[in-house]
Amino acid sequence: MSDFSVEFRMPKGCPNCGNHMMKVSQAKQPDDRVFCTSCNTDVCAWDQAERILDETPRSESEQLIEDVINNKKPDTDDE
Repeated sequence: MSDFSVEFRMPKGCPNCGNHMMKVSQAKQPDDRVFCTSCNTDVCAWDQAERILDETPRSESEQLIEDVINNKKPDTDDE
């Protein structure tokens, strides 16, 4: 993959090595391929990765890790 990629953390690890860090093209088109940053395994398409990110239940600590790594603001239910 070229230098024009973005790294992010997935709740599911790579099927080959178990690493949670993935990379995808900066364009993030639905059919762009997602690759493991460790072993470069083709994991899935970007549209599948988005569904996994949205639908996979995670513990609070796992969610906080992903929010920090993926530069997302954590949800605030206390307001």
